[in-house]
Amino acid sequence: MNTLNHYFDFYPFCPEVAIGLGIPREPIRLVMQDEEIRCIGTKNKNLDVTAQLQNIGDDQVKWQSTISGYILKKNSPSCGMERVKVYSGSMPDRNGTGIYAKKLMDNFPNLPVEEEGRLNDSILRENFIQRVFFYERWQSLTLKKYSLNDIQRFHAQHKYIYMSHDQLALKQLGAILAKPCTNISLLAETYLSQAMTLLKSKTTKSNHTHTLQHIQSYLKKHMDQDDRQELCQTIEQYKNGYVPLIVPITLLRHHFRKYPNDYITDSFYLCPHPSELMLLNNV
Repeated sequence: MNTLNHYFDFYPFCPEVAIGLGIPREPIRLVMQDEEIRCIGTKNKNLDVTAQLQNIGDDQVKWQSTISGYILKKNSPSCGMERVKVYSGSMPDRNGTGIYAKKLMDNFPNLPVEEEGRLNDSILRENFIQRVFFYERWQSLTLKKYSLNDIQRFHAQHKYIYMSHDQLALKQLGAILAKPCTNISLLAETYLSQAMTLLKSKTTKSNHTHTLQHIQSYLKKHMDQDDRQELCQTIEQYKNGYVPLIVPITLLRHHFRKYPNDYITDSFYLCPHPSELMLLNNV
């Protein structure tokens, strides 16, 4: 809240309160009954709020369709994204998903979703925020009338972000846009689904290095030998784990300010989210 609220509007929502459980309330938990997961009171076994949590999930679709990301509550039987305890007898298995959270993700499979506890991991945190900004840009694109050319430009703007995640998936994503288009809405839906799946995969130092070297090639006609050597060494230092990603990216930004390139200027890789968030400092 102290950092992200400068860039996002937060909308708090508790499905347990929304269905009338109140504050304070009897704890609930996921229980396997007749091969079906139910959400049951821990004391009152007759308290079954499974249907209410599913219904309240469907009731929120209107406002959920306007947001660009969702942060869920770790271990919650209503709002847990993964590894929620499911009781079968006395011993629980950590293989469940909160009832409300599952409904949310079923209704919006492409929406960036993460758990608050996992955001302490610098890689997962950067991945989630990157997806939120990506999704918001896609929402802005599709709110107005758009064409195949608009999606192709969007793809070009994010090409190097895709490359840093999965180079093979990038080629498969590009192939979607190379086919003749007879239904722009279906193409957009397919493109977004594959793009969001691609972006969920973690970036690697190897993929980032490959991406940085690709971008560096746009400067080869402009840089002198010393600058070229410095940039190559900095990228190599990142690859070997001596400096974070922000170091070669800052150096590339510096050179592109001196030697602007329209394609790189239009691309989001060197600035996928506000620098003030410092998300690349620990990646």
